[in-house]
Amino acid sequence: MSHFSACFLLVFAQLAVGGFVALAVPPFGVIERGFFKSSAGVFVGCALLYIAGRIALVARAGTVTTGGLVEIGLWIAFAAAATFYFITLWGDRARARARAFATSLLLGLLALAASASVHRLGPLLSPATILYPISFTTGAMALGGVAAGMLLGHWYLIDLGLSIEPMRRLFRFFVTMTVAHIGVLLLTLVAMAATPGASEAAVGTLLHEHGGLLVARFALGPLAALVLGWMIHRTLQIPQTMAATGLFYIAILFVMVGEILGRLILFRTSLPL
Repeated sequence: MSHFSACFLLVFAQLAVGGFVALAVPPFGVIERGFFKSSAGVFVGCALLYIAGRIALVARAGTVTTGGLVEIGLWIAFAAAATFYFITLWGDRARARARAFATSLLLGLLALAASASVHRLGPLLSPATILYPISFTTGAMALGGVAAGMLLGHWYLIDLGLSIEPMRRLFRFFVTMTVAHIGVLLLTLVAMAATPGASEAAVGTLLHEHGGLLVARFALGPLAALVLGWMIHRTLQIPQTMAATGLFYIAILFVMVGEILGRLILFRTSLPL
């Protein structure tokens, strides 16, 4: 039960890190600071939810590995840096804010890599050591990109004179990371199948026992999100930000469903899909 919960908690971790990466896409000086305050608050909250859940699982289990302690420590450090960045948004300390944001990005990526490594199949010197963190990271960026796009869409209801370019930037980031995530997932599946031992056996189990789940992971996740991406692109050409925001709402559901199904695959086979 703890392993099941740990797998699904990772969606909050991915949203927190991917969201902070996405906040670097729109120009800070063009958008009112309130957008960054509200968005950073959401992503910090996701990080705190993950930390609270992870600590609760460790407490329930009664034991924790060294890797688990390092992982939790990195997430706490990320949350602390992200919270400090959030606080600096109410002041004019530009240098401290920039350093806090850069530190948050670095610690977040390291924490996500540590979480991915906890579930790794195979030895340290294997393709899995690289593929697990990359798979988790591209999924996080796709999720963060679509979430930030949806949040920015709401900001156009407040700042009626805001240029359409920031939303276009976030849209391009979301689509690029979604396409990259599909490529990484396919590469991971092929590489793990070609790696003798536990990885090859896990892929065999996935294809023979959970083939429908694998199809649903792609069809109801990134592929469906790309269809919505095409619709958002057409809407932004008008441009019509309110309609684009509504489509971002639907797109985030598809991306989220894809990641949840991916975490179910992780639970059943330990594959980072």
